[in-house]
Amino acid sequence: MNKIQTMDILPKRKKQKGMQLSAPSSSYKIQFNEVVIFILEKKMGVTRRMFLMDLARRKGFRVENELSDSVTHIVAENNSCAEILKWLQVHRIGDSSGFKLLDISWLIACMEAGKPVDSEKYQLLVRREYGISSSPHPEKRAPISVSKFSQYACQRRTTLNNYNKKITDAFEILAENYEFRENEGPCLAFRRAASVLKSLPFTIVKAKDIEGLPWMGEQVKEVIEDFLEEGESPRVKNVLNCEYYKSFKKFTSVFGVGMKTSEKWYRMGLRNLEDVKQDKSLKLTRMQRAGLLHYEDLISSVSKAEADSTALIVKDTVWRFSPTAVVTLTGGFRRGKKMGHDVDFLITIPGASQEDELLYQVTDIWKKQGLLLYYDIIESTFDKTKLPSRKVDALDHFQKCFAILKLHKERVDHSRSVISKDSAEEVKDWKAIRVDLVVTPFEQYAFALLGWSGSRQFERDLRRYATHERKMMLDNHALYDKTKRIFLNAVNEEEIFAHLGLDYIEPWERNA
Repeated sequence: MNKIQTMDILPKRKKQKGMQLSAPSSSYKIQFNEVVIFILEKKMGVTRRMFLMDLARRKGFRVENELSDSVTHIVAENNSCAEILKWLQVHRIGDSSGFKLLDISWLIACMEAGKPVDSEKYQLLVRREYGISSSPHPEKRAPISVSKFSQYACQRRTTLNNYNKKITDAFEILAENYEFRENEGPCLAFRRAASVLKSLPFTIVKAKDIEGLPWMGEQVKEVIEDFLEEGESPRVKNVLNCEYYKSFKKFTSVFGVGMKTSEKWYRMGLRNLEDVKQDKSLKLTRMQRAGLLHYEDLISSVSKAEADSTALIVKDTVWRFSPTAVVTLTGGFRRGKKMGHDVDFLITIPGASQEDELLYQVTDIWKKQGLLLYYDIIESTFDKTKLPSRKVDALDHFQKCFAILKLHKERVDHSRSVISKDSAEEVKDWKAIRVDLVVTPFEQYAFALLGWSGSRQFERDLRRYATHERKMMLDNHALYDKTKRIFLNAVNEEEIFAHLGLDYIEPWERNA
């Protein structure tokens, strides 16, 4: 492994010229006096706030430096409605009814249109996107009738409060084993069953508790009965002790190694990563070499704090080139998870045409800063004539960057980090973090956000529901009505749910 060099992981590319921010203007002509805007600095930062204030003023909008009674619209970025209200309370602003609380995308849309646009949709986005329920105690909902459980995860609210984790963990092990063996039927059966149990507001204590629930087939029932009677399942124990499963589990844990590669290695007689490292005949891809080089870091979980630190790096770099870009943390962290395997970001630039070069500009900066350990940019293959895809799990066609970033970390205990001058050992003060950047056109942003937020089973069922119940086709790019033969536009996720005739499900309730 010492022979794997980081420099071999980074492809060479010509340098890109950076974009310079325009200097602020000293005077502004207000064209829209009826709208008075205050931009919240919280989670945005001083530099970006000043840039947006200057830009909005240049477009004729009245933007106040301080919050006052004259303000009609408060604009925030990556803040929940609850966080904004708390900020107002801290600053002794008791009555929030005098102004609208809006997402930054409203201001960007205004500047793009050159005039104020309707704020209702953006107000809903701020109040609902981040998990603020209309109920003061969403966790105290009335018990759900089992007979009313839908077969579709997109019609069930699934939080991180899993009352049957022991059983669902077992289902996921069994599903993974079937996936390794390319046995799609049982794999999907256990995943669907796990999804149903995760949404139950109670713990299963007897066989009768699952009567009337969807996707409770015979194999599923047998495993549940094992847990109710013995507290464990022999089938799960057999899988965990199976050499085939253990080898595939280890192989697929390497960044860049999928099912086909795992099957090839297993047939070659390889059983663990030491076998892989010692086999000189193997020709590893750049991604696989990076995965092995940084293996220990990449298999360790990414904390929410690490994800937030990564988000600061991504946003600061993106905003150097596109200050109006919207950068959103997606995946499990958007659904409220505290730990994850990687960090996914969705990027869109309203009204801009420089999207194609953005990822190259960002990676060039990271290379100069010594932060980029690996990257691979996949160009967009978007073709509207081929959308939406008829495949439920079809990959999208956006431009993407799969990267590994060097995230520097604070030394919690300095006394444990002290090294003598004579020691050749170096203290590692950073961690390799897997990062995915996805760039989407602004008009497709809502669909991409919905798709990249997950969970996997939630998205599968959402697309299946669209196809079988609504005669529509949904993917990360668009929603197509096959009956009317038209594409349905949406500026946020709520409108997509409305087109499908579904109640809106908050991101933190999509943990299916």
